[in-house]
Amino acid sequence: MNEEKRPREEKYTPSSPVKRALAWIALVYVLIFLALTTWFYFTGTMLGNLGPLLAVPGLVGMGVLVLVSWRSTGSPPKWPAIALAAVCWLLAIAILPIGITGLLSNFSDTVAIFGFTVLGG
Repeated sequence: MNEEKRPREEKYTPSSPVKRALAWIALVYVLIFLALTTWFYFTGTMLGNLGPLLAVPGLVGMGVLVLVSWRSTGSPPKWPAIALAAVCWLLAIAILPIGITGLLSNFSDTVAIFGFTVLGG
């Protein structure tokens, strides 16, 4: 067979580490929304007060994304990347109790946890 007529085989190029990190973050949110949809079809009610809890995976993922970007491309510089990742993770830790309280407020009339009292509807 003639070399010119054969299709050229293209080499496999894997995705960058930043794209892989974004894909993992997206997968977490897809699983969360799958669980929320399943809950709705199972019970016929929507879960409320989930805003803070839904911010936690994004904050954790953003911290990881900044560090992966720094390690793979060198941008942003080392110390700003570490500082931004630390801020994201600290915000996630600070928001997590509020989000858990909001989630638990869907299952009883009054929930008191971590010093917060949330009235359910």
